Amino acid sequence: MFMLPVKTRFRGNAPMAVDPNAEDIVDEAISLFRANCLFRNFEIKGNADRVLIYLILFISECLGKINKNTTQGDAMKQLNTLAVSNFAIPGDPNFPLNAMYAAPTDRLQADQMRQYIQQLRQELVARLVEQIYVDGKPSKWWMCFSKRKFMNLSL
Repeated sequence: MFMLPVKTRFRGNAPMAVDPNAEDIVDEAISLFRANCLFRNFEIKGNADRVLIYLILFISECLGKINKNTTQGDAMKQLNTLAVSNFAIPGDPNFPLNAMYAAPTDRLQADQMRQYIQQLRQELVARLVEQIYVDGKPSKWWMCFSKRKFMNLSL
């Protein structure tokens, strides 16, 4: 995976974004999710696309955890727990995209990848909850995608 700069308030090893007003990979994943989640195939043109695919799959997982009666505070707690819970990284046997991602070569690289992915997950959860909740309830325009599977995969 490529370590892209992220505007974040969470601790991790992601490079800080140079321009705080520019769109980063988390913003791009949220804005493109509803169109991309309909794809059965996704052409990878670069390493940033691998990060985007992972984030889209994580958004799908987050939407599956929220239901229409979940309050914004409860959703934030549930999704924050999901973001920091144990997750598979490339090279692990239960990682769904091992064919598309190179496994870490050593323990240090695996730890760095885990830190980076966790930081991305935490930042994505914070921004996603702000985006989904309108007037204290989840937006139906987001929740209608909760059952969709991007590329027929899930994390």
